[in-house]
Amino acid sequence: MSLKLTILGCGSATPTLDRNPTAQVLQVLERFFLIDCGEGTQLQLRKNKIRPRHFDHIFISHLHGDHYLGLFGLLSSLHLYSRNKPMHVFCPPKLKEIIELQLKASDTRLTYELHFHELEDKDERLILETNEALVFSFPMNHRIPCWGFKFVEKPRPKSMRGEKINEYNIPFSKIDEIRNGSDFTDENGKIISNEELTLPAKETRTYAFCSDTIYDESIIPFVKNVDLLYHESTFAHELIDKATNRYHTTALQAAMFAKKAEAKKLIIGHYSSRYGDITPLLNEARSVFENTIAASDNLVIEIS
Repeated sequence: MSLKLTILGCGSATPTLDRNPTAQVLQVLERFFLIDCGEGTQLQLRKNKIRPRHFDHIFISHLHGDHYLGLFGLLSSLHLYSRNKPMHVFCPPKLKEIIELQLKASDTRLTYELHFHELEDKDERLILETNEALVFSFPMNHRIPCWGFKFVEKPRPKSMRGEKINEYNIPFSKIDEIRNGSDFTDENGKIISNEELTLPAKETRTYAFCSDTIYDESIIPFVKNVDLLYHESTFAHELIDKATNRYHTTALQAAMFAKKAEAKKLIIGHYSSRYGDITPLLNEARSVFENTIAASDNLVIEIS
């Protein structure tokens, strides 16, 4: 069952020839979520053969340009494609005002409904529930209001033991009930336990996106034990003073955070443009948290 993360952009404020600003796509089964939307996101979607029409939900972490300046272009393109499904944008306050000003200035009346859901600066909060996942927001510690997002896959039904269907002559109409935990009563009134009829359900998977932030252990409870954790790693630790002054994190600090959060795997990203080669950042992180990978544009990660 697909739970896949595609990195569209892994750079920070200044794009480079190899790195676009922050944008990611998380696919949970057949549902696609766009996380941040820096410049160049539309081209990156095309390169990765991801169709914008698949999105119904966009999440914007904060209003620094490298995290949202590609949004208006994407929304405009959806209008040109004659989209007719509503689009939901989960975002900081003021983004609605920005987008509506751009629409007014260009005299554009979208072909679809655009709904803004403002994030709140408080503890973890459930902001969306779909058939596939629960999505939570939580506050980050950045220079301006900023949020992270956690995606929790919904529990899936158990699998039937095929041989038991024939053995107990189970009608098709009862299969869903059994997969969801019910016992089965056969034609003689005998109760067959659910454990005998099914295989255990697979564990649900989780992904947490920690956008721009200073190192802050108060965020750890929001992402405890996630399967995959993305954490910004703008600088090497030798520049910790610069990182702190700019409310960013070093690669070493991101690894410390992942270790204390007991994450299963860490992705570092949001690299400063000063780093042509990010191997030193990756090595720095792995010195603390071995199961670390470095984000790169067009990287695809299966969450298993």
